[in-house]
Amino acid sequence: MQLTSCDPLMLLSPGGLHDIVRHAATGLCVAHNWDEWFSGEAADVALPKASPTDIAYLQYSSGSTRFPHGVAVTHEALLANLAAHASCTHASEGDRVVSWLPWYHDMGLVGCMLAPMANQISVDYLATEDFARRPLSWLTLISRNPDASLSYSPTFGYDICARRISPSIPVAERYDLSRWRVAGNGADMIRPEVMQAFVDTFAPAGFKASAFLPSYGLAEATLAVTIMPVGEGIQCDLIDERTLSGAGADPRADQRLPTRYRAIVNCGKAVPGLTIEVRDEKGRVLPDRKIGRVFVKGLGIMAGYFRDPEATAACLKDGWLDTGDMAYMKEGSLYIVGRAKDMIIINGKNHWPQDIEWAIEQLPGFKAGDIAAFSITTPSGEEAPAVLVQCRTSDNDERIKLREAIKSKVKAITGMSCVVELVPPRTLPRTSSGKLSRSKARLQYLSGEIQPFEVAA
Repeated sequence: MQLTSCDPLMLLSPGGLHDIVRHAATGLCVAHNWDEWFSGEAADVALPKASPTDIAYLQYSSGSTRFPHGVAVTHEALLANLAAHASCTHASEGDRVVSWLPWYHDMGLVGCMLAPMANQISVDYLATEDFARRPLSWLTLISRNPDASLSYSPTFGYDICARRISPSIPVAERYDLSRWRVAGNGADMIRPEVMQAFVDTFAPAGFKASAFLPSYGLAEATLAVTIMPVGEGIQCDLIDERTLSGAGADPRADQRLPTRYRAIVNCGKAVPGLTIEVRDEKGRVLPDRKIGRVFVKGLGIMAGYFRDPEATAACLKDGWLDTGDMAYMKEGSLYIVGRAKDMIIINGKNHWPQDIEWAIEQLPGFKAGDIAAFSITTPSGEEAPAVLVQCRTSDNDERIKLREAIKSKVKAITGMSCVVELVPPRTLPRTSSGKLSRSKARLQYLSGEIQPFEVAA
């Protein structure tokens, strides 16, 4: 479908994928093995002249809430974002990047390939599949290169590395992370407890918490929208969970109950050339610490979704991009709280799925990505939270205990009973960038494509 949407003239692929790619391109365009293509003689032709508003490339979004669209990135949008990236990270010729991120994702393409190229910075690449098999090889590559100073990852990359370290491994002897000055965080929700676990694990190897560089971005803005100042690390704001739920300070609430807070990570201020507004449902700009929808305008914003005017009109109006993310501002900085489409709304109260998922992950035997939470309509016609949990035990009694523990945990958080379904490992769908797709998990569950384990009472 991506080939059909972009209407290509030619498709190049590595030799190992050529047969598959050639089959996919049948009837659409000519396909070439790029090793053979680039070994041929180049004809003398006049190079095309591009204007700033011409499309430089199409970046297919990760598809966490819908089928990927071709994001049309112009030359001026790309150059503006590359300049902002270099400025905000203080990149210089003395730096060196290490990356395992795939080039088909905006962070890998723009942040770890085009930005270093534009700023004449060398990069060491680790194949994404090699990172997936041996995550710690990422840190080994950083340790072995005396100039390695910039590297980026979603939260789950740091999480996997911290979990893979055995207490018997001499971290200080095996790794040297003392020169890592920018450890970028982005592409998914930044979890402070995961970042702290990484610091605790790799501080003996010289890793400094101040190296963390939280950010927020999306393909529709080329990449970066906000970036924290270098050297400030993870900074959190504690916000009342009643505010997150949309209830506010309810005077009828039982004042004897303790107030619960959630730590929200500061993702920094807007990069040069961009303006951010957080708006309510009526489009009004909200004051500090009021949660609403994030809108962005300025340099770096896409021209639109390629050959899809309806999808473009749905999110882009008068130059303002509706990101689909929910957040609040505080003193000019952006604090992301979740995706608008992922929000679970029951009896007028908002529940953020990641809060439910993170709570369940605290139970023994779970890890990030094992749980997907969303809302469903029960047979009685009522809305209820549902949780799909990847289960690794085959013992029926253990599954019963596990399901009851999960129900108790969710009820403690939401005050409601939930539907808990245990599913086989590697069942929950993910986007091309590795993020959990809750909307796709919900669709597959309701359609019967995901088949839960039968648990006998």
